[in-house]
Amino acid sequence: MEQFKTEEKLLKEIFGKVAVNIHHIGSTAIPSIKAKPIIDILIEVTSLSEVDQLNQKLGKLGYEAKGENGIAERRYFQKGGIKRSHHLHCFLSDHTEVKRHLNFRDYLIANPEKAGEYSDLKHRLSLEHGGDREAYLKGKEPLIKQFDKEAEIWSPKYN
Repeated sequence: MEQFKTEEKLLKEIFGKVAVNIHHIGSTAIPSIKAKPIIDILIEVTSLSEVDQLNQKLGKLGYEAKGENGIAERRYFQKGGIKRSHHLHCFLSDHTEVKRHLNFRDYLIANPEKAGEYSDLKHRLSLEHGGDREAYLKGKEPLIKQFDKEAEIWSPKYN
């Protein structure tokens, strides 16, 4: 959490009014989940074209711009090179991925047994697939989809 707070301050300075909200998401945002030490950050923004104008400033912080990187209407950045330390996801505030990520995080925080199930799956998949990131992600997908559906029913907050 401290790493997120430190990064959040730096990002607020760079993004200024383009950032509507900055959220800690991903496994490191959920207590008791086994996680790689990579901080996932979601920034709700007012304009993706204005985010594109920040690539150089973000680069000075160590972020590498990756464009949409497989998700339409997202700007994605990685920090740390091969030893990634941060993932930065920028979406317009009304993008469905914002709601999905926040619902998923809050649902697992509120339901420790579900968080434990997810953590156990991640651990098992990492042992089974080692460095095969695609197989690891594919293995998580069914449970993530199940929890996304449960979280959407569970939480009126972001719906």
